[in-house]
Amino acid sequence: MKTEVLQAIRKAEEEYQAEIARAKAEKERRIAAATLEADSLVMRARAETEEYKKQRLEEARKEAGRRRDAIMRAGEQQASLLREQAGKKLDGAVRLLMKRFEAEVYAQD
Repeated sequence: MKTEVLQAIRKAEEEYQAEIARAKAEKERRIAAATLEADSLVMRARAETEEYKKQRLEEARKEAGRRRDAIMRAGEQQASLLREQAGKKLDGAVRLLMKRFEAEVYAQD
């Protein structure tokens, strides 16, 4: 009977050790799966962040281009207006210059 009890105890210990080994293996499997999932989430987040950054940069470039075009159009309009105004004043300036020149020439005689 003593031998049977010892064998039962040994068998229970072996089963206990096997259960502990299975639990440790399951723990390691779950840790590995969680690590893999976390790495996957991090990689996906990085990819999404990079894509978002590219989109924002592209939007910023387009907006900068639109603003540059608007500034250029406004500058061209202003330059055209100034040329037009200068052209209108040119005849008067030439007449004034000629009068002053003639006055100087006749004043020296």
